[in-house]
Amino acid sequence: MTKQTILGRVTQLAKANINALLDQAEDPQKMIDQLIRDYANNIGEAERAVADTIGNLRLMEQDHAEDVAAAGEWGGKALAASKKADELRAAGQAAEADRFDGLAKVALQRQLQSEKEAKAAEPVIAAQTEVVAQLRTGLDRMKGKLSELQAKRNELVARSRTAEAQNRMVDAVKSVDVLDPTSELGRFEDKVRREEARAVGRRELAASSLDAQFEELEATGDTAEVESRFAALKSAG
Repeated sequence: MTKQTILGRVTQLAKANINALLDQAEDPQKMIDQLIRDYANNIGEAERAVADTIGNLRLMEQDHAEDVAAAGEWGGKALAASKKADELRAAGQAAEADRFDGLAKVALQRQLQSEKEAKAAEPVIAAQTEVVAQLRTGLDRMKGKLSELQAKRNELVARSRTAEAQNRMVDAVKSVDVLDPTSELGRFEDKVRREEARAVGRRELAASSLDAQFEELEATGDTAEVESRFAALKSAG
């Protein structure tokens, strides 16, 4: 994967709205686990890309520094050769002076070449420096998002377990409602009340029977009294 692609991917993931993604997911926990894997993989790729980019940047900076140093050295050699040429010319050694002037010009050409190479590398170094900064910023944001994802996952798992426990409790309550022991008690209470009512009825029935027996006994007593009085009437006549 190219650094440009990784930079785009890092930027996209760093800007992702986790809550919006979870709201759209049918299975938020599965979705967040996948996001964590994606983020971890892309963080790994981004770290490698950042390391490669920084390594390339340091090489370019090193080459640039060498070009700048070389330009300075060639400039010093050109100056030294020119001075030597002037000394030789002053001493009447024109041919040797020309040779040193030629060397000064060669040194100046090398200086110019080194300066051009250093100048050409500067915008590339600036661009790579910017890319490194962007990758580092995106990488930091992605790591923050990964921490946020992991915290959100832990929250979701805890909420899921709580919801499962609540659902189990609701199911248990429903099962208690279906097999409500109080309903059995109610039926037993009805049975007891019926038994009590039956006992009351039997007592009332027994009491009425006893009253009838006493009434019969009293009626028997009246008959005896009548017969006794009737006998007395006969005896008096």
